[in-house]
Amino acid sequence: MSQASMTAPVRSEQAKAKRRSVGEMLRFIALRIAGLAVTLLIASLVVFGALYAAPGSPLTYLTHGRTMSPEAITSIKAEYHLDDPVWQQYLTWLGDVAHGDFGTSIIYNQPAASLVGSRASATTLLVLMAAAIVLVVGLAIGTLAGLKPGWWSRSAMAGATAAMAVPTSVGAVVLIIVFAVDLEWFPVFGAGQAGLDAVHHMVLPSVALALASVAFVARLAQTAIRQELSADHVQTAISRGLPRGVVVRRHVMRNAAIPVLTVSGLTIAGLIAGSVIVEQVFQLGGLGQFLVSSVQQKDFPVVQAICLMYVTAFIVLNTLIDIAYTLLDPRVSIGKKVS
Repeated sequence: MSQASMTAPVRSEQAKAKRRSVGEMLRFIALRIAGLAVTLLIASLVVFGALYAAPGSPLTYLTHGRTMSPEAITSIKAEYHLDDPVWQQYLTWLGDVAHGDFGTSIIYNQPAASLVGSRASATTLLVLMAAAIVLVVGLAIGTLAGLKPGWWSRSAMAGATAAMAVPTSVGAVVLIIVFAVDLEWFPVFGAGQAGLDAVHHMVLPSVALALASVAFVARLAQTAIRQELSADHVQTAISRGLPRGVVVRRHVMRNAAIPVLTVSGLTIAGLIAGSVIVEQVFQLGGLGQFLVSSVQQKDFPVVQAICLMYVTAFIVLNTLIDIAYTLLDPRVSIGKKVS
């Protein structure tokens, strides 16, 4: 029997196993996307139901308790379908949201979608810059501390832990006093103009938002890497003479990336909620600051729009993290766990 005829069945089995693996991965992704759709539907129901869960009737909030003529009340009820059953109101609202219509702002008498959209760029830039700081600085500190223990790693982790203990609002004020007021390196308030000016304005807010998360990701990365370095298969590979760099890249970093990715993703998603505080301190005029003012003014169409955007961003990000698992380790699939 020739060598080619002997290796043909092996190649065939390998091809079948690869196809099964790809099929399982695609099925996993499809199920996660379906779960995303269901979760978003439930989230929309919660966001819509908040209007009815609040004390008082929706009409009271829509009119701000003011005395209005019967014609005006009838017009408001017709606009918001208040005479329809609650389930029908929800379906009508959901259909409008699916087409990008979140209703009309009670305070500004403008489409809520346009009001939210005009403020979304500041929040998006803030969260993206903070996320970049968290990933780059946090993973760099944690990786170096995990791979090269010593006085440097202990000092870096001690500083990170101290930063993690500082509340976001306090850190923001300290950054303003030192770098904006005393040194005058950065502007104190505002989101700036589009382009590099906006990036310049976002440096201090993004650092304030990322401080605690950098420390958390760094500590997690250090712990994960040290656990992998002490694992039996890593020690065996090193004892067999494999270069340390190869072992670190192929085994340590890949396996440590899974728990780090999980927490990093959740941490970055948490930056969306934390941006509310930072936007208030730096007066950035983003979604967080707009949400606070809209809640105070009981502008429910705007509140619903912003809350739904926040929830959607959080859910989509976590779904993308789940899908990324299959790229880091194909064993993470439906009905399987990494042993």
